[in-house]
Parts: sequence; C-alpha cells; structure tokens
Amino acid sequence: MPIYKTINSEGGTKIFVWKIEESFDELSRGLILTENSRSRLEGMKSLLHQKGFLSVRQLLKHAGYQDKDLYYNEYGKPFLNNEKHVSITHSFEFVAVLISDYDAGIDVEKNREKIITIQHRFVNTQVDSLSDEDLVKQLTVIWGAKESMYKTYPYGGLSFHDHIGIKPFLFAEGRSSGSVIFDTWKKDYEIRFEFLKEGFTLVYAIDNQAFLN
Repeated sequence: MPIYKTINSEGGTKIFVWKIEESFDELSRGLILTENSRSRLEGMKSLLHQKGFLSVRQLLKHAGYQDKDLYYNEYGKPFLNNEKHVSITHSFEFVAVLISDYDAGIDVEKNREKIITIQHRFVNTQVDSLSDEDLVKQLTVIWGAKESMYKTYPYGGLSFHDHIGIKPFLFAEGRSSGSVIFDTWKKDYEIRFEFLKEGFTLVYAIDNQAFLN
C-alpha cells in the first residue's frame, strides 16, 4: 500500500498521509482490531468512513503501532499508549496521522466555496486577518490551523472564534503561527500548511516548545 506523503518536522514530528484508493478488503488486511474498534467500524453507515477508519489503522501500523495502542478520552481526543502525541484527520479520500514528541495537531480539508458562507463562525477579525490571496484557500488554511490547534486541547468548551487565533500568512511561505488562550491553557504554535494538487489543504500545528529545544 503506497503512502501518499511523509513529512518529518521539528520536535520528532512525523506525518503520514494516505490517499484512499483501495477496497475495504484490501484496507482490512493485516489489521488486528480491538473489540471496540470492530464495533465502531460495523456501526459506520458510510463505506468511505469505514475505509478512512481502516486507513488510519494502516498508517498507525506503518508507524509501528497497533490499534490497541490507540485510545480516546471523553472529549474524543486520541492518545497513544506511550509518551508520544497523536492527531488524526480524514477528509473524503485523504487520511493523515501525526505523531510527535510535543503537543501537535493536524487537519486536511477539501477547498470548497461554502467555507466563505461560514467564515463568521471561525474568523475573528480582531485577531485573524485576510490578504488578497485566494479567499477559499485562505479560509481553509485558517480553519485547518484552528482545527489543528483545537485538537491539542484535551477538554471541551474551546471556541474557534473566541479562543484560537492565527497570524497573517502568505501562501508562498507555507507557514504562520497561532495561539490558544482559554482559561488556564495558554499555548503558542508553529503552523505549517501546503496545498495538495487534488484540491485539498493540509495544515498542522506544533507546540512552539518543539522549536526552542
């Protein structure tokens, strides 16, 4: 099974990206699922969601983990049975898994016009700013960056609009910075992003501490 893309970044961060082209049976091969995972898989009505679920497990296997090494807290944040941080994303035919020594999150999104109509829900004009570059792509980067930072927060109640900000960026640079400020949680992040040729945007956020050590 081919890996679409592998990225090595700071803080021992590794990202594995998968483009789903296989059948359900092909994606099932070689996987040992827990009872809970089998139950979740069987409860999924969408074949694409099932294949995404299996693709995540294949990526974990590629990284040296098994399904039993992955678990979730009550807020849906994933963890590994060691000291590594993990983040997972799935959008249509793309799946990605991030594993890092530091708090980090990842998101992949399809670039779609409808994001313009919902930008008021996540763009805070007092913190975030827009340039004259492609609006759909800009908004998708902002959403993906905020989603990535959101995924590092292990509790509920976080607002994309009110508690997460991203600084201005240019497409050519492929990076920015952002922060989460909520209650006692105050953390800064390095943001990286790239546009996949299939019309998707890949964004990930890594705790700034990874760049200071």
